[in-house]
Amino acid sequence: MTLPRQTPLILVLCTGNSCRSHMAEGILRAASGGLFRVASAGSKPAGYVHPLSIRALAEIGIDISGHTSKHMDLFLNHPVETVITVCGKADQVCPVYPGQVNRYHWPFDDPAHATGTEDEQMQVFRRVRDEIRRVFEAYARGRIDQAHLR
Repeated sequence: MTLPRQTPLILVLCTGNSCRSHMAEGILRAASGGLFRVASAGSKPAGYVHPLSIRALAEIGIDISGHTSKHMDLFLNHPVETVITVCGKADQVCPVYPGQVNRYHWPFDDPAHATGTEDEQMQVFRRVRDEIRRVFEAYARGRIDQAHLR
């Protein structure tokens, strides 16, 4: 995996890299205005992006259908400026990456564990998406404001 190095890389981590981290990646990338690069990975990648995550983001105009589930070790040789973990297990096993300056832990419920009909599961995905959206859009606004002050 080759990533351009001109802008800071923010890595969003969770265990399975199938739901929360992809939703956060998509939302943060959309909100960033190109100020930074965003990627996501997992400590035990599921090997797929959950279809209801793709659907939940599509509902707000963000396409993550091309995302892939990947292991966090793929980024060990990349300068990662900021690591954000979105589940407790990923926070516990998160390595330190080259160039890492910041680390945040913002846990969210795992919508992959939702039960019931597809509509009932989708309600959980929407709730988690909206929670992630509030936090990550606020973070992006803060980073953009900070960059304008420089």
